[in-house]
Amino acid sequence: MFVLELTYTAPLDRVDAAMADHVAWLEKGYATGLLIASGRKVPRDGGVILAAGTDRAAVEQLAAEDPFTVAGVCAYRITEFVATKTAAGLAEYREQPRS
Repeated sequence: MFVLELTYTAPLDRVDAAMADHVAWLEKGYATGLLIASGRKVPRDGGVILAAGTDRAAVEQLAAEDPFTVAGVCAYRITEFVATKTAAGLAEYREQPRS
């Protein structure tokens, strides 16, 4: 599992100019099953995305293809963790620690 933290590096008018493309990119990620949650941070200085999977390189590539990244309006911080406990609705994402 991965937490992708976006921090805006440009004024909000530039972020908003890339928003429609970013949302379309998110929809593709949801369609593939890689993304499971996303939203704006409060205050609005970036966003957070939860991604399922075990391939860090694939998640890094996904972040590189985000229209926000391409437009140069955000920076990503990617944190990998092992989701050993979840709410019942997220049971399919539970993982066992790697030895």
